[in-house]
Amino acid sequence: MTRPADDIRGPADASHVLPVEAVLLDVDGTLLDSNDAHAQAWSDVFREAGIDIGSEKVRPLVGMGSDKLLPRLTGIDAESDEGKRLIERRKEVFAKEYLPSIRPFPQARALLDRMRADGLELVVASSASEDELRGLLHALGAEWLLPDATSSSDAERSKPDPDIVRVAVDTAGVGRERCVMVGDTPYDVEAATRANVRIIGVRCGGWADEDLRGAAEIYDDPKALLASYDESLIGRGVRAAAAARGHELRTGRSRTAGERGGEPGEEISHVDGA
Repeated sequence: MTRPADDIRGPADASHVLPVEAVLLDVDGTLLDSNDAHAQAWSDVFREAGIDIGSEKVRPLVGMGSDKLLPRLTGIDAESDEGKRLIERRKEVFAKEYLPSIRPFPQARALLDRMRADGLELVVASSASEDELRGLLHALGAEWLLPDATSSSDAERSKPDPDIVRVAVDTAGVGRERCVMVGDTPYDVEAATRANVRIIGVRCGGWADEDLRGAAEIYDDPKALLASYDESLIGRGVRAAAAARGHELRTGRSRTAGERGGEPGEEISHVDGA
């Protein structure tokens, strides 16, 4: 099931379709069913440290980077010695106790294969650290995404700040106007919106439609997006990009750097509910 956002053109309206040449991908909660495991790993580590914070309090913040989640919950600076110790310990607990049982959402790999077959640049844009992302992509069966992946290690600020998305746009190399992001949290929506990148939301990470307000389209999960792929923002954008390339060939005209999207724009205000 899909629902276009009220204030953004939906799949049925093809009067103005921007070409799409790259898709920026969140991983946790979007392609992998891992959000609950991340919350439980944090809770386990807090309990070890004598901090009484249950997974139910952590869960709404999963999708933020550790640099934001830790001080929000505990008041501990992520750059302090204690903060760094807790963050590293959380990685250890997650990798040992939870990662082996993490599985992709249904048809997640098939969706990646479809987009890759369409010639799209696929760039991971995750708040996970680089070393943790390696394990997540192994669980997804998509280690081939790692060389161009963007993680919290590549940006000064994690989601919901736009830094990771902006780095991913630069990595894709096609300009922000020809990128679409796929994510599952309000933090993804806010980061993409502030980077002036369109985003498709998925509900499988546990967030409701009102939490994902600002997304151009919302689907249940990767399977639902794949089922509606041709009518989605991505599928229509792929066709628009092919038509644009055909026009360029016919007219003998190539796009300038500015027409490819140019430099990322200025930040815009946060989306509602993010």
